[in-house]
Amino acid sequence: MRHFSLKIFPINLFIYYAFIGLIAWGCTTSKNSSQHEDIPRIDNSAAQVQGNSAKDIPNIEKYGFDDHSYISIKPDIITGELIAKDSLKQEEVNFEENDISIASDLELNSPVANKIVQNYLNSEIKEPGGHCLAVSKGRFEKAYKEVHGHLPYEDLPDSMATNIYTPKQVFNLLYVTASKPDESWQSLPERYRGKGNAGAIAYAGMGTLVDATGIWSGKLKPGALMQVWRYKEDYNEVTLGADVNKLDPYGHSFIFISYVRDDNGKIHGLKIADQGFQSYRPLVPRDYDVWWAVNLSI
Repeated sequence: MRHFSLKIFPINLFIYYAFIGLIAWGCTTSKNSSQHEDIPRIDNSAAQVQGNSAKDIPNIEKYGFDDHSYISIKPDIITGELIAKDSLKQEEVNFEENDISIASDLELNSPVANKIVQNYLNSEIKEPGGHCLAVSKGRFEKAYKEVHGHLPYEDLPDSMATNIYTPKQVFNLLYVTASKPDESWQSLPERYRGKGNAGAIAYAGMGTLVDATGIWSGKLKPGALMQVWRYKEDYNEVTLGADVNKLDPYGHSFIFISYVRDDNGKIHGLKIADQGFQSYRPLVPRDYDVWWAVNLSI
């Protein structure tokens, strides 16, 4: 999906396109779209400008998804040259075998992170299909409400607001990486732009950012939310503000469940919860150039 210039459009289309931003990088899924988990719909007021009322923006799940080549292809249909690109092609996820280590990691974890993981492990439908943003955000919001009795927006600090956006709007714009080459995106703090769920949650004071070095050295806690980008060049451009008429970046939004380790404790991969795009197997470092996560503290 392409993102068009907003300057000549009326306000309702401005609101629409400001929210979807870089939806073009959305995550491929081979699951039936009729499948669903008990996940609330993503909040659709991300780009509602202060002082204006806006109609609900269509749910992210309805937008098209890119084909991300071999990293989304399941082991039983990988053939020929593609096999060499994925060292974990035959290793599918089995969460039951790792339940003990996950439970141990949860002991000192945040209540919301614990609830995210517990809800996922207890779910009968772990791969509901749809868009990665809607699924990861829904899982986060559902767990937050179960722990605190309300959605996280009520606890966002006033300091997140800008001259254009409320704290809630800033949170959602960062979460969906609504990048544009103008002041509406560049008014948001650069430190948190392009980091998706991790940037939004960290900026809200609800967790601590973890970079690629921390992620692959074992710093992640179960229930951490993650945003990754296939190419570093794309990440750099969307952070600064991208015109996606000219750039077609993609990334992925999901939740960390546990590490995959060998007998010596060396990390070989990450078990994740997403909509079914890649959760069938552990992720490995070569899958993406850019890795960000946030360990929850709420």
